Amino acid sequence: MKNFIKIIVISCLILIAFCSQAQDTELPKSDTSNIYLVEKHDGVQFTGALISQDMREVIIKTKTGVVAIPRHEVKTIRKLKEQEIDLTGEYMPSEVFSTRYFITTNGMPIEKGESYVLINLYGPEVHLGLADNFGVGIMTSWLAIPIIGSLKYSIPINEKTSVGIGTLIGTGSWGLSDVGGILPYGMLSYGDRRKNINFSAGFGTVWTGGGNNEGRFLCSVAGMTKVRKNISLVFDSFISPGVNEKQESFAIIIPGLRFQTRQLAAIQFGFAGLFFENEILALPVPFFQWFRKF
Repeated sequence: MKNFIKIIVISCLILIAFCSQAQDTELPKSDTSNIYLVEKHDGVQFTGALISQDMREVIIKTKTGVVAIPRHEVKTIRKLKEQEIDLTGEYMPSEVFSTRYFITTNGMPIEKGESYVLINLYGPEVHLGLADNFGVGIMTSWLAIPIIGSLKYSIPINEKTSVGIGTLIGTGSWGLSDVGGILPYGMLSYGDRRKNINFSAGFGTVWTGGGNNEGRFLCSVAGMTKVRKNISLVFDSFISPGVNEKQESFAIIIPGLRFQTRQLAAIQFGFAGLFFENEILALPVPFFQWFRKF
């Protein structure tokens, strides 16, 4: 049990280190007092000091030089906040897939009308934002065993805090038709779509046709922080303490990196450590995931 507590402590320390890295990358307020983001209707963005603007054009000084943009091509002009700029002075947009880590989710909602597909080495997932603060999803393997449905409702408390409730409901499908399971859970998230920390907990039950039911308490500490325009540090964990002599405690810890390859796509990889039967093992197969928004 002492080793298991160590695993949880290590998980929290790694996550705190990630969040500290994000703090270190912020610039002093004076450095961002006159940095603007100008976005054109075709999606092209310019970041820099706004020199002037009138009815004919907008002139902005970027790192590569002064750019004059015809006014009719400008979609938005917005002053950037401190946390939106990295050490190099580059604009750091919000993390597109900020509601998801490696294997867990957080209390922030998928925006209404937005959807994404997630391809894992073991199989695909699809998640849809059906309404304000409500999303559904489906997960499976390449053999369609099992098939798991996902429901999540998010409740924003304030600008930085969200809570959520959700459930996973699964079946063994065609290969294991007599096997099923359910995992209701709750979440507490603090942060925004660039940097956040999440705590979640639930109780999962698996049953078989023979009437054998097994339940376990599950919890997670996870988080992410954007360190560059296209790079985020991601940390995830999946922890199940044994509550009786028949249940062995186990935990999975997954640190990794996410690269925003395009505006609507990202790849993510990490290496997992497994704690089981009082031993710490490194899983030989890495986590590799591909995100695509549609």
